[in-house]
Amino acid sequence: MTQLSSTRDPLDLLIEWARAGLPCALATVTSTWGSSPRPAGSMMAVCANGRIEGSVSGGCVEGAVIEEAGSVMETGQPISLSYGVSSDDAWAVGLACGGLLDVYVAAVRTPTHPQGTLDLDLLETVAARRHARIPVIVATELATGQSRLLYKDDGTAPATDAAMARKLQARARDVFETGRSLRLEDDAGQPQWFLHLIPMPPRLLIIGAVHIAQVLAPMAQTTGFSVTVVDPRSQLATAERFPGITLETDWPDETLERLGVDNQTAIVTLTHDAKLDDPTLHYALNSDAFYIGALGSRKTQASRTERLQETGFAQAQIARIHGPVGLAIGAVGAAEIALSILAEIVAVRHNKPLGRLSGWA
Repeated sequence: MTQLSSTRDPLDLLIEWARAGLPCALATVTSTWGSSPRPAGSMMAVCANGRIEGSVSGGCVEGAVIEEAGSVMETGQPISLSYGVSSDDAWAVGLACGGLLDVYVAAVRTPTHPQGTLDLDLLETVAARRHARIPVIVATELATGQSRLLYKDDGTAPATDAAMARKLQARARDVFETGRSLRLEDDAGQPQWFLHLIPMPPRLLIIGAVHIAQVLAPMAQTTGFSVTVVDPRSQLATAERFPGITLETDWPDETLERLGVDNQTAIVTLTHDAKLDDPTLHYALNSDAFYIGALGSRKTQASRTERLQETGFAQAQIARIHGPVGLAIGAVGAAEIALSILAEIVAVRHNKPLGRLSGWA
């Protein structure tokens, strides 16, 4: 019987199973068309003991993929699977929504299960790089299952001939630039390589251990964000008020400098205190943060804008700040304001149209 584990990262759980000596496999979406619900690069970890984590279709084809993964764990041979409305099998597993997807399944190779093609050491390296927030691509030759890692500034490529090496290098740059995993095909249209950009978890840095933050932090954590609350007022930034949330009590700009801010980081200031908000915004506006939000009324935002202009920021830079913060959903109270903020962050991350708030007092 298949057991759904508690929500965990599929890659981390796969490594945990493999380290424990359990046969396991990774199913990865390599290509999609139409209304397929999961993008290329989506992962599902499958263990021989019946546990799974992650998703390749949102529920449509999981059962069929799990069954195929069992065979892959026995033989060690990777397999490419295709599902879509043009296939009788697709209707059998429920993919009748007009979408098509290809899924690649490979077993993990360990000392106790040497027949697999997905190397455990490679997976552990990927996990370590992701923890350090270093972008990495797992380049897999689909016919053999052999993989190696590509880094953003790495000039090497996993190929035996120069032409393919140049092609992989060029396409890897595209993947890093767009943030989307990519399958490469030969001149006949046959899949050859999959360049799997391992996503860094999106991160939310909340400045101000206030009431709204108490709701926003666990809410964002539930939706997959790595959350840190920053506030030098240690009487507010306590484990009792923020159970299970990472807390930092240095000054915000110093904390941001130490943590580093990448293009998967959102920053929200909630303090209403210029001594804390302004240094944060100075650092954030010079960073790659994909979202910068600041709590306050329109009057507060106007004053904030004036101060930033006086310190040399151009209007185009200041326009990156979402202030007043949050979507215009008529929110009242801390919980609804937190919801509006998180909704806006998600919308920006997915490049969707945004509403606006009328402003908070």
